[in-house]
Amino acid sequence: MNSAPAPVKPKAVNLLDFDRKGLAAFFAGLGEKPFRATQVLKWIYQEGVEDFDQMTNFSKPLRAYLHEHCHIAAPEIVVEQIAGDGTCKWALQTSCGNRVETVFIPEEERGTLCVSSQIGCALACTFCSTARQGFNRNLTTAEIIGQVFAAQKRLGAEKKITNVVMMGMGEPLLNFNNVVAAMNLMMDDFAYGLSKRRVTISTSGVVPAMHRLTEVCDVSLAVSLHAVTDELRDQLVPINKKYPLRELMEACRANAKIAPRRTVTFEYVMLDGINDSMQDARGLIKLLKTVPSKLNLIPFNPFPGSIYRCSSSATINRFKTMLNDAGIVTTVRKTRGEDIDAACGQLVGQVEDKSRRRFGNRSTGSERAA
Repeated sequence: MNSAPAPVKPKAVNLLDFDRKGLAAFFAGLGEKPFRATQVLKWIYQEGVEDFDQMTNFSKPLRAYLHEHCHIAAPEIVVEQIAGDGTCKWALQTSCGNRVETVFIPEEERGTLCVSSQIGCALACTFCSTARQGFNRNLTTAEIIGQVFAAQKRLGAEKKITNVVMMGMGEPLLNFNNVVAAMNLMMDDFAYGLSKRRVTISTSGVVPAMHRLTEVCDVSLAVSLHAVTDELRDQLVPINKKYPLRELMEACRANAKIAPRRTVTFEYVMLDGINDSMQDARGLIKLLKTVPSKLNLIPFNPFPGSIYRCSSSATINRFKTMLNDAGIVTTVRKTRGEDIDAACGQLVGQVEDKSRRRFGNRSTGSERAA
């Protein structure tokens, strides 16, 4: 991997902020042909080149211009933790001094990277540690795709990122344009070239943005459901008060119509005595029967100050059996990285809260320097 170039002017254009369409427009503004965009993508994402002098199919005047006015800058990994199961969690420093967390989950035939879209989260889901940190700002496209860039650079050639899930800190659909541009880069044949089935965006139910996503970006959709009644979902996922279950399921049905055999993945955290009864299971069967779907049951991952407990293994298995018997493909998500707080709902980063909510616990716990 090539070393980073010398520091550039603060107002330099970060080329990681552009997908191929954006890069083509940028180069067109310089009087260059649109194919320069594909050349840059290949240099950055396939060759790992960050030094414009090494982009040998560019003219010397163009390289000089890029040196003067542009740079390639991903967030810096400043903390690394490795779990007993091999899961890696990185804290990445952003330009404003806050940190976001990114998790790599190695498996036998794939490597999944869980990417953040915001610094903190404004949705205040009560079972999620990220929500306790408050909200600072949206991440830029460069800070989103930069997590993939920095992670792959750290992993090296022997460990390949094969799947990306937008399930880290934040609500991706509240940072729509930047997230879509980053996902375009993930799927672009001249960048990371991932299949649309291997790029997943998770949402808590921002319904207007779900409809918009259906029109502009064909990626896999995961929906954080967690309750089968508006009354309970209002408590667990407060955005439900604005976009209730009826509207959410309508948006899911619209997404499932994009392609034949398209399914929507629903995520359902298992909370002891809250949403794990057989009545809840029957409610799920009724709710999901109109949407081609798969269901992920997520054992609740505890964090300091949480009011919830995880459902027992016996309860989760009974719940799963009832759903499967009703014809809904249901799996229990294996908890990974729990010993380093890298499991689902545990990412916290370092957030200077600029929302009206204030919470005390903002540390990432025991960390070792990268």
